[in-house]
Amino acid sequence: MEYQSLVYTVDEALANMGFGKFQALVLVYAGLGWFAEATEMMLISFVGSEVKSEWGLSSSEESLLSTVVFAGMLVGAYAWGVVSDNYGRRRGFLGTAVLTSGAGFLSTFSPNYILFLIFRFLVGMGLGSGSVFACWFLEFVPADNRGKWMVVFSSFWTFGTIFEVALAWIVMSRLSWRSLLAFSSLPSFVLLLFYCLAPESPRYLCVKGNTTDAHRILEKIDIQDEEFAPKEEVPLLSSTRKNTEEKRNCMPPVFMLFSSNLTRTTLLLWTFYFGNVFSYYGIILLTSELSSSEGKCGSTTWQSEGLQDASLYIDVFITSLAELPGLLLSAILVDRIGRKLTFIIILTLACIFLLPLAFYQSATLTTALLFGARMCAMGSITVAYIYGPEIYPTSVRTTGIGVADAVGRIGGMICPLVAVGLVTSCHQTAAIILFEVVIVLSAICAFLFPYETKGQELIDTVVVSKSKEAQVVGD
Repeated sequence: MEYQSLVYTVDEALANMGFGKFQALVLVYAGLGWFAEATEMMLISFVGSEVKSEWGLSSSEESLLSTVVFAGMLVGAYAWGVVSDNYGRRRGFLGTAVLTSGAGFLSTFSPNYILFLIFRFLVGMGLGSGSVFACWFLEFVPADNRGKWMVVFSSFWTFGTIFEVALAWIVMSRLSWRSLLAFSSLPSFVLLLFYCLAPESPRYLCVKGNTTDAHRILEKIDIQDEEFAPKEEVPLLSSTRKNTEEKRNCMPPVFMLFSSNLTRTTLLLWTFYFGNVFSYYGIILLTSELSSSEGKCGSTTWQSEGLQDASLYIDVFITSLAELPGLLLSAILVDRIGRKLTFIIILTLACIFLLPLAFYQSATLTTALLFGARMCAMGSITVAYIYGPEIYPTSVRTTGIGVADAVGRIGGMICPLVAVGLVTSCHQTAAIILFEVVIVLSAICAFLFPYETKGQELIDTVVVSKSKEAQVVGD
């Protein structure tokens, strides 16, 4: 019975098996979730003016179209994070498939403004489970190249934004804004269609004490990939191994975020996510707002309305392509120099690109600077969705990231007031200075993060002892 002591933890099993076909399928499904979220997030940028015109909305009512989506995401991010930590990752991201596809398609037939807002709020709630996809995929990836594969996962968001810009450019010139809503909901329907094939996270199952199902999933990975073949009598996981530390901790996941060794991490991550989301969507909105306001505030005048509309699609398309080198930059840096230093370098570059926009520049230079700024914003937010899930234990991972994501959505809700309000009021310098301050604050948070996670195994549980000292234990 000597072999019984030779057992594998989840990290050891994944490290020995490497990244194979099974994980590739998980990557595609999780990536499709982010692709669907990106399409729904981008479309309001293109249908807002059409909805305003058809229903005679005011500017504040038009801005509310974006705000309600972020409000829904704020609620959904927290709710699906808690559901995922208590009832499983699969149930957590089921919200995206059901709410986003259903409410997204039904909003196509909205007869009035109020019902349209309700449907878009429900879409936002579905999109709130996007961070669960990141945590779910992360838990299938070996530690050594986790950063690289998480960047590949993040690329699905970028392709979703590029797809939506191209789709809007085609559909809006030939059909109507309602058609764009219908087409944009299709990725979520595909997500729902293949939901039954998505496996539960073996790491989550182990934390919940269900090593039998975890063992079965790991064996399925092993059979498909045929790269790791332990002796038949040596199990991948110990069926008798008990997570006694987890049993000692009866606190709900959301309260564990403020245990003694996680409070600093939680507060810094909230501030960092707020700054990242604020900056990311701010740069997206600056692209359209600087284009549309240049004739009013600057020296350039548009020759025709049609030229202005075409220029908007071109500028948004070009700056969306900037996310690709942003992903490449983060992929190059994240597993070489670590997460924290990558944050600081990328955010510093973002400040450099944005600073000249404090003063009016030519249309070409403005587009080029926004291209560089969006590249850096995408790089930073990509690494944030790597570092955030890594820094939290499995038992509170999706709750922690869900709440942080919700705080980030508050930044997304506030951002339009800056990008739309200040720029359209010809206060471009003030808007850029505010973005610079937010980015610097994010860089300071990155510097203060408690530890580096590059190449480290994921931690599983937070144990609260009788002395109220919390400690993190692995699997």
